[in-house]
Amino acid sequence: MYQQPNILVVCGRNKKRSRTAEHIFKNDSRFKIRSVGLSPSSDRKISENDLRWANIVFVMEQDQREKIWDIYKNITLPNIEVLNIEDDYEFMDPELIEMLTERINDTLSVVYNI
Repeated sequence: MYQQPNILVVCGRNKKRSRTAEHIFKNDSRFKIRSVGLSPSSDRKISENDLRWANIVFVMEQDQREKIWDIYKNITLPNIEVLNIEDDYEFMDPELIEMLTERINDTLSVVYNI
């Protein structure tokens, strides 16, 4: 039986990049997805429960991965992949959608063969 992975997508404030990723993949039957932000001012701020739920985490920038490692060093973290997408895009920007789709699908193809 195929087990759907849980994917957590993280950006700074959960306003543009990670929210776009959740929006474009929310009806994808290959996995479950949720998005959060690292900033205390995020609508949905990352929590230990989010990290325990996730099989894989996508962050937009290298320093976001390091921040998660630092804040949550006391728990076993899932694999954290860096997408290398700067905070230069608005929510649902066509170029952002293209980058997120390509980079997330490429990683899922390698890691989960989906």
